[in-house]
Formats: sequence, C-alpha cells, structure tokens
Amino acid sequence: MVYSLIFISFFQLYPLDLIETYSNMVPALRSAFNDQFTPEKYKAYMDEVEGLHPGSLDFRNAETPVFVSKKFTAQMLEACESITDVITNEKFLPLTDRGIPANIQVPGQNKQSHFIAFDFGICENAAGELEPQLIEMQGFPTLFAFQAYHSELTAAYSNLPDNYSPYLNGYTKESYLQLLKEIIVGEEKPENVILLEIYPEQQKTRIDFFCTEKALGIKTVCLTKLIAEGNQLFYDNNGSKTKINRIYNRVIFDDLQQQKDLGNMVDLTAPYEVQWVPHPNWFYRISKFTLPFIKHPFVPTTYFLNELKQIPTDLENYVLKPLFSFAGQGVVIDISQTDIENVKDPENWILQRKVKYADVVITPDGNAKAEIRLFYFWKDEWARPKAVHNLARLSKGKMIGTRYNKDKEWVGGTVAFFEN
Repeated sequence: MVYSLIFISFFQLYPLDLIETYSNMVPALRSAFNDQFTPEKYKAYMDEVEGLHPGSLDFRNAETPVFVSKKFTAQMLEACESITDVITNEKFLPLTDRGIPANIQVPGQNKQSHFIAFDFGICENAAGELEPQLIEMQGFPTLFAFQAYHSELTAAYSNLPDNYSPYLNGYTKESYLQLLKEIIVGEEKPENVILLEIYPEQQKTRIDFFCTEKALGIKTVCLTKLIAEGNQLFYDNNGSKTKINRIYNRVIFDDLQQQKDLGNMVDLTAPYEVQWVPHPNWFYRISKFTLPFIKHPFVPTTYFLNELKQIPTDLENYVLKPLFSFAGQGVVIDISQTDIENVKDPENWILQRKVKYADVVITPDGNAKAEIRLFYFWKDEWARPKAVHNLARLSKGKMIGTRYNKDKEWVGGTVAFFEN
C-alpha cells in the first residue's frame, strides 16, 4: 500500500469557507487524525480487526472513522423520530401489506420490527450546508455484533476523545451487547436460538456471525441444514438434534431467490413453532417501499413508479430503484426516458430524488463521501425503537458500498463517532 502524499496542516490545505461548511464533521478532529496517521498504525489496527476472527473479514475496512458534531447527529435523530411516527401509526400495517411479495409471506408476524437501520448520506444542500439525507432503511439486522468490537478497536486506534462515542442514548459496549442478547435470545437457552443464513460461510458479512456467536453464545446455521419435523424445526448441534425456538434471521429472501440447486430445503413460509427476530415480513414493510410515505426535509421525495402521473422533465435529478433487490443491485443512477419506459413492473420500482453527497472526509488522495447507518433496537415492551449504535461507509465512486470501491484507499466500512 503506497501513500505518496505527505500530510500538511488541514488549515493550510483547505480554505476557511470549506472548513465552515464542513464544520458538522469536526475539522479539528479530522486534522488531528490525518496528521497522526501512518501506514504502520493502520496495519497494526487492521491486524486487530482481522484478529476478531482470522480469515473472515471479507470487505474493506477504511483507514478512518467519521467524526460527527452534535448538530448533525440531532438532525439524523430528528428525521428518524419522524419516520418512527409513521411506522408506529396504526395505519402502517395495512399501508405496507402490498410491500410483501405474495410468494414469500411468512406466518407468525409479530407487532414490531426488533431492528431498524436508517442509512443517511452526508449531503450538501442548495445553500452549501451539510445535512443528512435518508437513502434507505431496513427492518432487518446488520453488523450489530461486529460493530461492538470494531468500534472499540477503532476508538483506540483514533485516540478518540472522551466526549465522543459510537453509541447513542447513553449505551456502552456492555449495555449494548446486553440489550442485543435480551432481544435475540430473550428467555430462551442459547442452544435453542440460532442465527439463520443461507451459506453463511460464503457471506461477505460472515465476521459478524462469528462475533454474534461470541457475544450471545448462539450457533450460526445454514438454511439448508434445518431439520423440519411437523411444525417444529431442529438443527444438528455438535451431533445432538436440538429444537429451535427462536431464529435470529439473517436470510434475505431476495438473495435466497437467486440461489440455485438448493435441494429439498425447508420452506420458511410454513407455519413453524418458532419466534422470528426480526420477522422476515419486516424486511419488506420497512424498506424502500416505505419511502414514498415519508415527508420530511431530510428524506428525499420518492414516488412509486406506477403512481407517477407525469414523468419529471428533470430526470437527471432522480435515481431509479427496484423495490426488491439488495446491496444496491439494479439501481439506475443516470436515468433516461427509455429506462422508465422499459420497466415491465412499475409497481415494483421507485423514483427517488437524487441527493448531493458531500466530499466531506478529507483524505490524502481525494476526499471521500460518507453514509452513516443508525441502528435502532426495539424490545417487545417498548412503544418505540431506540437509537443505540451505528456503522459508516466511505466511498469515492458513484455508489456507496464496499463492492463499488475496489482498488481504492480511504474507503470502505467504518464507524461514526458522535459528539456527546
């Protein structure tokens, strides 16, 4: 890895108006981090991250965290609370019934999604100011366990000040992992709870599965290894057939439907005596499908394609997204009239107003864009979900995400640290 650019002072390199514009990203911490960075420090840090489970880190980990001011954090949380108002409204379930594909509706849906992730881009508005803009949301887990260990290592690597934290609402690593265990394992014995995925050993996020096993004491089980007897499910637990009472679901049905030669796999749409955490239906209810129902300054205007009365004349300001896809696949960034006319199932597509990502994270070889994913947890007895933790991603390409930033540096997965 070559770093040909020698860091010079942040305040010498960047004009005062840019520093003021990007003040929500805490320029003093950015300057200090960049000045102290060395490839050797990064390598030692990466050795620790990869050491969480050697051989299982299958995505790029960025050289730097993201430092976030109180103001910007408050703006993201304000938007999330407004969205939560929609999700907790009694009209939400009938409003989103159509969002669940008929062929994969799973019985036994509970009253709430145990987990919600909100993805915000760090964007620049018309006035040249930084603001969050919601890009997507999902009623589905993400790297919850991995981030507890990863953010701890990143804080030490970054010499993080005491008044910054990756956690929200007063949570710490210990209380966060305890909450995660309460939601996933509940009152069950860990051996009766599994993390369910399809071919988990092949997933790019598999390091999180190992961290989950470490934190919660549960096993990861491949969907193809489930044993069904009547309306009960079992798995082979080191040679002992063990009943499954709760499933921490990591199976994305859109991914599952792309798999071939799965053989006589258990049908997850059958009414088994298991509790889902979260229930698979929430993946579709709280998703891109929800965006057209949200009205907030930090949520880009979004339309169901089939409900458009007139195609906008400024299509260059929109992005076309399929409702049922994952990891950014199928997204059309530079739209033409022909792209829209060629859509065969417009009811399964949305047209979303583009946002302007800010090149906000200053790096030695060109500034990076950033997204922050806020983790919201929702215990059964809570009226509303709570913000608890986060992950962040840095990009220098058109698309945010590690798969779109290969062969680049100062990009990839990371964590945001919030000013307390």
